[in-house]
Amino acid sequence: MKKAKRTISLLSAAVLAVSSLGMVSAVHAEEPTEITFVLDWTPNTNHTGVYVALEKGYYEEAGLSVNVVQPPDDGAEVLVASGKAQFGVSFQDTMMPAVVSDSPMPIAAVAAVLQHNTSGIISRKGEGMGHPAGMEGKKYATWDLEIEKATLRQVMADDGGDFDKVELIPSTVTDEVSALRSNSVDAIWIFYGWAGIACELAGLETDYFAFKDINPVFDYYTPVIIGNTDWMAENPEAAKAFLAATARGYEDAAADPEAAADILCNAAPELDHDLVLASQKYMTDQYIADAESWGVIDPERWNAFYNWLNENGLSEMEIPEGTGFTNEYLE
Repeated sequence: MKKAKRTISLLSAAVLAVSSLGMVSAVHAEEPTEITFVLDWTPNTNHTGVYVALEKGYYEEAGLSVNVVQPPDDGAEVLVASGKAQFGVSFQDTMMPAVVSDSPMPIAAVAAVLQHNTSGIISRKGEGMGHPAGMEGKKYATWDLEIEKATLRQVMADDGGDFDKVELIPSTVTDEVSALRSNSVDAIWIFYGWAGIACELAGLETDYFAFKDINPVFDYYTPVIIGNTDWMAENPEAAKAFLAATARGYEDAAADPEAAADILCNAAPELDHDLVLASQKYMTDQYIADAESWGVIDPERWNAFYNWLNENGLSEMEIPEGTGFTNEYLE
């Protein structure tokens, strides 16, 4: 009887062990959630946190398989809205038409890549364009966008200048350093963390003013990570996991710019390592800045910019406050 009981006990233990192994195998065999992330442009330091999260396995740890793709000609918004990508990179100003219409796209900003707007106007040093009014009579490379021109009109007026006195040149600029050195244009709208740093490395002396320093309404969010609102509503835990892993990537990039630069250059070897490293060091103070944590969008600042669009008739319809963003998927 004792032997029989012992045999039964051993068999029971073996069955439990096999069952446990089966349960473990089932857990590990579960397929990761597939996520496509679409960039807004070629890889640069706005995107580093995503590449860091990929390299360090943060997405894999979160049960996600993330694929980074280049944007189509019609932009990341269309790809995300179509559901062919779940997340992507956009900008508060340029995404506005997508979220404000009779048939808005199912997208929303879910995280701020940078906490403050780092864009402004760069020009050759000493030619009087270190402040907006100095652009009068100068050649500005324009994309001929209504919000772009209204922004310049506002900051010039705030500085006592007249935008109508600026010579608008259709922009074909792909290299700010060459464009300024050749005198083909006098002033260019840039994001300082990339083009401004490139001018520094090239030894080109410049003047620069940031839009947010002229008028705080222009301290809007650019760039942002957008998500497909339908997909996120159906997969809230996966959306939160994606943003939590992405936040870890950007936090690491802010803490160790040298390592982050190496990771980005390994992912995109066509990039100039010196430019990436210098840009990455600049970005250290931009990813989180004065926010409580990476990604948080301040409703007051978001709404202030869209209210300015309302006041200046730059939207086809009134933009309600709270349109186009959410913090609910951030930790």
